[in-house]
Amino acid sequence: MIKLEITPPASQRHAFTHLGFRPFFLAASLYALVGILLWTALYSFNWQGLHSAYPSITWHAHEMVFGYAAAVAAGFLLTAIKNWTGQQTLSGTPLLLLAGLWLAARVLPFTGLPLVWTAVLDVLWLTGLLVAAALPIIRAKQWNQAAIVGKVGLLLLANALFYLGLLGIWAQGMQLGLYAGFYVIVALILTMGRRVIPFFIERGVSCPFTAQNHSWIDRASLILFLLFMLADLLAMASGHRGAAWAAALLALVQVPLHILRLWGWYHPNIWQKPLLWVLYLAYGWLIAGFALKFLSVAAGISPFLAVHAFAYGGIATLTVGMMARVTLGHTGRNVAEPPSLVSVIFGLLLIGTLVRVVAAGLFPQFYALWILMAQFIWIAAFALFVGLYAPMLVKARVDGRYG
Repeated sequence: MIKLEITPPASQRHAFTHLGFRPFFLAASLYALVGILLWTALYSFNWQGLHSAYPSITWHAHEMVFGYAAAVAAGFLLTAIKNWTGQQTLSGTPLLLLAGLWLAARVLPFTGLPLVWTAVLDVLWLTGLLVAAALPIIRAKQWNQAAIVGKVGLLLLANALFYLGLLGIWAQGMQLGLYAGFYVIVALILTMGRRVIPFFIERGVSCPFTAQNHSWIDRASLILFLLFMLADLLAMASGHRGAAWAAALLALVQVPLHILRLWGWYHPNIWQKPLLWVLYLAYGWLIAGFALKFLSVAAGISPFLAVHAFAYGGIATLTVGMMARVTLGHTGRNVAEPPSLVSVIFGLLLIGTLVRVVAAGLFPQFYALWILMAQFIWIAAFALFVGLYAPMLVKARVDGRYG
């Protein structure tokens, strides 16, 4: 028997709830803008609007991982899984309810309500995402996609661990949960980057090209990253110098491995295509993150340089590049002709990374100034992104199709 998947009829009125990329990309980009405005007020201008039991620097770190990055992941997965499985993913009212849970968890820390309510809603939204991502894959019996769902499950566990620490139940939970979630996001970015970046390059360079992908690199990078994450978490939990050195060496080994992978994807025509070079350069910042992680142990440089190479240069820049491309493609627009302003947006994020990582590392005496500059550059980039892409995310596809 042949099973036919019926796509729901297109509706101009309800396009916003057709696929997960629409509400979650909009939520992520708006929150990147509003969240850093709040962070600037808290850090640079000593605003006291956050819950008194929630350290502002901890809130900032948590929200960039479990607020911004997780929302982008939700939008991407709830859209991609439909393509992979042929099954309709979360849409309509259930999709809005899931986005509403995400939003409530972002707002509650500023209401003065007990933080346990934030914890409950934040864990609930990731639980909903896990179920929404898993069900289509289970229905389609695509067990090869289980690792992607597993990463969402790990993100959920890391968030629960974080709140055990924040609520005073287990002191180490906050740091371990935060970094575990951060590394799960990096792992998810590396996994999805391996899937889509060479695919996009092959189809975007306007000439015949086959990106080189080596299975031994795929296997080695997966195993080494897992060992690196476990070693670094063990070093945080135990304070053992040997574990810290093990994590540093495992980070260093990954540098040439990912350089080789990136070299296999290279074609000179990518520099003519902003939707390609942004992904390429952002992946390069992930490699820089591994190198800086090694230097934080070997040379004693600030560990936050590695964190922000991963976060600002890698995660943020790559996710913006992905959102820019996915939104164009899934709203019926030509991905080969993106709006000219995308180059400005990508350029701002790359400049902001240089300020936050390189300038802050070389001239730490001006640290507060570099932070403020990086914050303003980030805000400018996401203000442009929201202004450019919000109408596309809200309105129906230009070709009138469902999606």
